[in-house]
Amino acid sequence: MDKILDAKEFFQLSAGQWRSQRTTHHLPFRRAESGNSDINVEFLEAEESQIREICAMHDMDHNLAIGGAFVTWDGSMAWDKENEDHQGSTVFALIPEDNNLRKGKLLRERGYAEIVPVAGQYEMDEEDGLILITEYETMSIIERFWFINPNLRLRSSTVKRFGGFNTATFCAESRVVNNIASTMASEAALQNNYALTGW
Repeated sequence: MDKILDAKEFFQLSAGQWRSQRTTHHLPFRRAESGNSDINVEFLEAEESQIREICAMHDMDHNLAIGGAFVTWDGSMAWDKENEDHQGSTVFALIPEDNNLRKGKLLRERGYAEIVPVAGQYEMDEEDGLILITEYETMSIIERFWFINPNLRLRSSTVKRFGGFNTATFCAESRVVNNIASTMASEAALQNNYALTGW
């Protein structure tokens, strides 16, 4: 892929429907749990009402935002109990640092770990991966997203709970496309990545 200029372009490239395969390692128990989910990402321009609303929620000037996304997900995990689901939605807003669109604050309507508004930090690394750091009252989460190709995005995350219960997760997210050739290419890349990394 060509170089990704900033976090806004990363969100634009992420727009669409994705099918995610996930493996979560529960480190204290030395056990792994698999799961999957369907994710939909809608890119939001800076002037859209959802961006204005989330900036107001965080007492931030909406004129500082460069865009964001509306994300919905619906998934399941192997250890789910009856009637337990993993559904939800959230709005993201990007607030870059002065003169640096590759780093700044990421405002969320709700967090993944706790259903409360949360502000994290984002940064693009030298390999154009998007790193998100989110601190909650009871835990901290570090996530990294990166593209193998336009139709295959990978994600790793670590969760450190203050009580000592830690997890590490790897996700492979394939874009849902109508073009059969593109789908086959994404699946081939996914298989190659598993072979290289041991997942």
